[in-house]
Amino acid sequence: MNIERFLTAMEKADTYKYYGKVKRVVGLTIESQGPQANVGEVCFIHPSKKGSIPILAEVVGFQDENILLMPYGEINEIGPGCLVESTGKPLLIKVGRGLMGQIINSLGQPFVSASLSKGLTDYPTDQSPPNPMERPPIREPIQIGIKVIDSLLTVGKGQRIGIFAGSGVGKSTLLGMIARNSHADINVIALIGERGREVREFIEKDLGEEGMKKSVVVAATSDQPALMRIKGAYTATAIAEYFRDQGLDVNLMMDSVTRVAMAQREIGLATGEPPTTKGYTPSVFSILPKLLERTGTNQRGTITAFYTVLVDGDDMNEPIADAVRGILDGHFVMDRSLAEKGQYPAINVLKSISRVMNQITTTEHQAYAQKLRTILAKYEENQELISIGAYKRGTDQEIDMAINYYPKIMDYLKQDVYEAHSLENSIEMMRMLLNGGGN
Repeated sequence: MNIERFLTAMEKADTYKYYGKVKRVVGLTIESQGPQANVGEVCFIHPSKKGSIPILAEVVGFQDENILLMPYGEINEIGPGCLVESTGKPLLIKVGRGLMGQIINSLGQPFVSASLSKGLTDYPTDQSPPNPMERPPIREPIQIGIKVIDSLLTVGKGQRIGIFAGSGVGKSTLLGMIARNSHADINVIALIGERGREVREFIEKDLGEEGMKKSVVVAATSDQPALMRIKGAYTATAIAEYFRDQGLDVNLMMDSVTRVAMAQREIGLATGEPPTTKGYTPSVFSILPKLLERTGTNQRGTITAFYTVLVDGDDMNEPIADAVRGILDGHFVMDRSLAEKGQYPAINVLKSISRVMNQITTTEHQAYAQKLRTILAKYEENQELISIGAYKRGTDQEIDMAINYYPKIMDYLKQDVYEAHSLENSIEMMRMLLNGGGN
């Protein structure tokens, strides 16, 4: 037995436990004199009241040699002089196959059962994105099970997609359809900043029992502190990374990345950052690429990510939408006017794009998709003339063709919530439509 190794460890061990003291609480931040800690480390704040449970907090900055902490929970019992103890570690969560079918919070703790199953391992929530030179290219499509996506906006394994929409246009319903119908091995779903009632509604109505069997849901509701909402996104991404490293094809669905940005804005303003575009702080635009780049492919598996982006007043050029669109590998734009006409999923094909579609589809598939897009574009370009009866048939052959095809194309793009189609079936239906649907 090599006893020297243990003697060396004992010599280096610090037998003292160091504490700091709470000096003041300002808004969302707690200022403490000591202990020694680095940004990102988790600390315990011990309330002065006996029998109280220590409050978890994270170091988010420094000011005049004092550390700035933000709590993961409520701070009702914190007062001047409360002891602050550093763990010396970042936030760790439990991960493993036992998480399947579970609903957990941002700290990895279950909402329903008293404890998680055994056999789980500790895993840090904050990871670095894979080395770009070690990322395998996206070469294989993944079946989503939704006709409009599989045929016209084909998604590849490891692709990252933004779903841009205003409120009430069907984002949650679309995510539920993807979770149920997709051919991924496992779904990791992050519900960030959702209203409390929406969490259970999404799980029972949109996800359903079938989707829940192969899913892990991470929920951080809007009433929770900003740090919990941020950590919800990091925790869900870390769980997806763990399963990717096991060689699985993972779907990560985050609803919504806008609320993650809003939470980071709260933290940035509380720690003294200057507000810039629309009140968002510089840290918002630095954490977005770090978070979104963590998904995608690596040498073991893939994470196909779907990030919903809330657009205020359906403005697709607002700061967060603009930043996210520049980072991701494609975007689906959900159109309120289509939803008002009863067209579900309300994806505007002409405004949406999959940047890897040409790498993962056949030349024939691309030709049919382009033909369908051309017909839609020609009809929309002349829609006003057609609607008021100002266009006379026979004047333009392309417009005549668009008028003939348009009703059947719109019917093809519709899909019932609980209807599923294979990738091959969706492409075949498009081929049959374009070869004879306009007659």
